[in-house]
Amino acid sequence: MSDVTRTPTDLTQHSGTQGGIGASTLRPDGTLKVTGEFAYASDLWHEDMLWGFTLRSPHAHARIRSVDVSAALATAGVHAVMTHDDLPAATRYGLEIQDTPVLADGVVRHHGEPVALVAADHPETARRAAAKIVVDYEQLPVVTDERTATADGAPVLHPDRTDPHAAHVPHPNVVHRQPVVRGDVAAARARADVIVTGEYEVGMQDQAFLGPESGLAVPAEDGGVDLYIATQWLHADLRQIAPVLGLPEDKVRMTLSGVGGAFGGREDLSMQAHACLLALRTRRPVKIVYNRFESFFGHVHRHPAKLRYEHGATRDGKLLFMACRIVLDGGAYASSSPAVVGNAASLSAGPYVIDNVDAEALALYTNNPPCGAMRGFGAVQACFAYEAQMDKLAAALGLHPVEFRRRNAMAQGAVMPTGQVVDSPAPVAELLRRVKALPLPPQRQWESAGGVTDVRALPGGLSNTTHGEGVVRGVGYAVGIKNVGFSEGFDDYSTARVRLEAVAGEPVATVHTAMAEVGQGGVTVHAQIARTELGVARVTIAPADTRVGSAGSTSASRQTYVTGGAVKHACEAVRERVLERGRARFGTYHPAWASAELLLEDGKVVTDGGEVLAALVDVLGEEVIDVEREWRHRPTEPFDLRTGQGFGHVQYSFAAHRAVVEVDTELGLVKVVELACAQDVGKALNPLSVTGQIQGGTTQGLGLAVMEEIVVDPVTAKVRNPSFTDYLIPTILDTPTLPVDVLELADGHAPYGLRGVGEAPTLSSTPAVVAAVRQATGLALQRVPLRPEHLTGT
Repeated sequence: MSDVTRTPTDLTQHSGTQGGIGASTLRPDGTLKVTGEFAYASDLWHEDMLWGFTLRSPHAHARIRSVDVSAALATAGVHAVMTHDDLPAATRYGLEIQDTPVLADGVVRHHGEPVALVAADHPETARRAAAKIVVDYEQLPVVTDERTATADGAPVLHPDRTDPHAAHVPHPNVVHRQPVVRGDVAAARARADVIVTGEYEVGMQDQAFLGPESGLAVPAEDGGVDLYIATQWLHADLRQIAPVLGLPEDKVRMTLSGVGGAFGGREDLSMQAHACLLALRTRRPVKIVYNRFESFFGHVHRHPAKLRYEHGATRDGKLLFMACRIVLDGGAYASSSPAVVGNAASLSAGPYVIDNVDAEALALYTNNPPCGAMRGFGAVQACFAYEAQMDKLAAALGLHPVEFRRRNAMAQGAVMPTGQVVDSPAPVAELLRRVKALPLPPQRQWESAGGVTDVRALPGGLSNTTHGEGVVRGVGYAVGIKNVGFSEGFDDYSTARVRLEAVAGEPVATVHTAMAEVGQGGVTVHAQIARTELGVARVTIAPADTRVGSAGSTSASRQTYVTGGAVKHACEAVRERVLERGRARFGTYHPAWASAELLLEDGKVVTDGGEVLAALVDVLGEEVIDVEREWRHRPTEPFDLRTGQGFGHVQYSFAAHRAVVEVDTELGLVKVVELACAQDVGKALNPLSVTGQIQGGTTQGLGLAVMEEIVVDPVTAKVRNPSFTDYLIPTILDTPTLPVDVLELADGHAPYGLRGVGEAPTLSSTPAVVAAVRQATGLALQRVPLRPEHLTGT
């Protein structure tokens, strides 16, 4: 990676305490993870535990005539078998809309839907017993796309839906629809000198986290249950699980266990309720760990999309209008599709100033696998399309792709198509300038001075398909805009409890939140905030659980912003109590205690001029200061359902990419040589972690560009490739050099001026790679992921 460029921001930071904000503090879990010693949820163990297994539907749409579990129950070692008829209370759940059956409720709506549960004393016994369950299915017609979902006489997949979106959609198989209308597109179209159109398609990407879904449910003496689980949102799980179990929330106690990646795929329930149900039925601890095959069926995926765009511009390169229609496949259940629709519609114009917009986004119910949250959350699909359009317009006008984008780039004060004013830095042109200015990698880098070919640097790599014949280089650019935090009026808050005490003559802070650490580095940042605000060296991060208030989801690039804000807020309250105690104890001895500008630094109370007033441990004495606080960002509002107008997003983030590729035009193979990124992060609380997030998001976008897709049979709606044998993700050999240029322009609305980081690079990396391949081949390439047949015409 390249050196990180950091533009200073005017922030309150107590630089005297080591390891505070702005430092590249190492992650406490990092060494354990790379050495294999970290305890993940799949490592959970209880002495007398049973193993759970899920029987899943082999059909995408079928009516269940009968279920015979007698043979499974008769299997030695089996302790329980459960179907829909055995559920004790609520039979459905859902993040926003409660439309997902805990176990199939007489109808299965997608391939792999859970039908029955088995608990046994060995995982193989549970699997074999599940295979003995006899289910009589009557197959039903499948709905797989917009045509089959909205045709006359199409099967209505949720005929009893009562959710708030039901009254505002054109067909019951439409989950949600959001238009965004601004200006006069018809008049602008008449004035345009150049008009380009395009139809684009984005395949179904999987989060492909390496740690499978897993957890351990332990029944408690009070009739409740303790669940140890890998998740993204403890309190959302709790809100959905408790009604299914028929228990009050205080009897369902949840503790976060080690999470092996998430990227949105753990925001919905998978095996949480199933493990608890089996544990309460058997009165024994029950562990469930999905194998890789099950994992592909056990969580939601990125919405595949079909997008149609039209743009018009003047001869001098000024964008006049944009019209688009975005159709997202939500699969069998709603999950977070309504919010994904809102993102896709509101961000459909990209980071450009366009006064006249007519956009529509909608999500469908189909019999395809359920889709929901994944890194980028609706903005990824839109970015692929609008960036392809920018390249088309630049070519039609004879402009460099970066220059055309620069002429239309959004800046602070710009008005979004939703009418929202961008009231924090939006350095789109500067990011493009920076990424373009980075030095290019050398040509024909596979050749050494002696003319020897290093096949690892060529398309096809170690398969030795070429020595450079027919290999062409391409360079492409893209830039994207992503919202940060939950939007559209959602009460997006977090809770933090901070404790400060003297231990063995040293001040020690403990930070307790329900934030799910899924690899983003939140535990590191929270300790940095506590060190900065409380001036202590020792900080303990308590395990995340539901004994403290909600931290919201580890998604939407929000945790450092919102839970970091809560930790800061709680630390400020603790600091004020420390100073109050100090004034009471020592105020009569030194007049400086009356000053409002007292700080905690290096374990001491100091004035803003640096004068030491007392040691922190002397102020604390035997007292323990323990404070819990909630923190919210500024409120947002729902988009108008007719026009899409409204202050819908709390913050925007921006990233730009330049991709350099080598393409074997004969075999249709692509080697991404370099994928450089420039991104504004507001404030890098931990520069090393920020760079890692940008490189990780970039790599996930690379995967969508050239290899990652869940393939669903268009006739049967069955998944064809539920394994890492057939679903490919980038390995270290596929990952190119990833230079990162970080810009820090503070957002005055955010704690420390920070800006969410993790998602924006996932947007623009995909279209940048495809733009580079287009330049190398001259092909239109309107679908991702790219396949060899797209590049060779075969």
